[in-house]
Amino acid sequence: MRKIAIVGPESTGKSTLARQLAAHFDAPMVVEYAREYLERLNGPYTQIDLQYIAVGQLRLEKEQARKATDLLICDTNLLVIKIWSEVKYGNISPIIESLMDLNSYHLHLLCKPDIPWQSDPLREHPHMLEALYDRYESALKAAQVPFWVVEGQGSERLACAVEGVRQWVD
Repeated sequence: MRKIAIVGPESTGKSTLARQLAAHFDAPMVVEYAREYLERLNGPYTQIDLQYIAVGQLRLEKEQARKATDLLICDTNLLVIKIWSEVKYGNISPIIESLMDLNSYHLHLLCKPDIPWQSDPLREHPHMLEALYDRYESALKAAQVPFWVVEGQGSERLACAVEGVRQWVD
């Protein structure tokens, strides 16, 4: 089984792309646990919440991996939580750092911030998208893991992602 992680700044279409790729490849999909967690939370989140989110994300990934035969599409991974923590708090929990294994993914799809911003109560950085994108790209390069940049609008964006998966997975 090969895992594909979709990463990038907020409001770059990661969740939509994950659903589309799961349908296209008839593969199970791991949803973004952070959204579910934060929507249930009474009040603002703290840095400790990011640890719970990381553990929950990995739990969902493990559950969905049992259903996968060829591909598993992950609508995020711990790189997103790492960068979120660095930007929000200036550091990352050693627990999150120890749980993060970017090499466990066959490919990372890095979403460019080239689609219109969509407001959402859980989104925090509409003016930092390019800087956040640069952080993701630098982190993936530093980790020396395979990644493919996803760009374009609508069906063009999906086609770009499908091409990346086919080039790296086939």
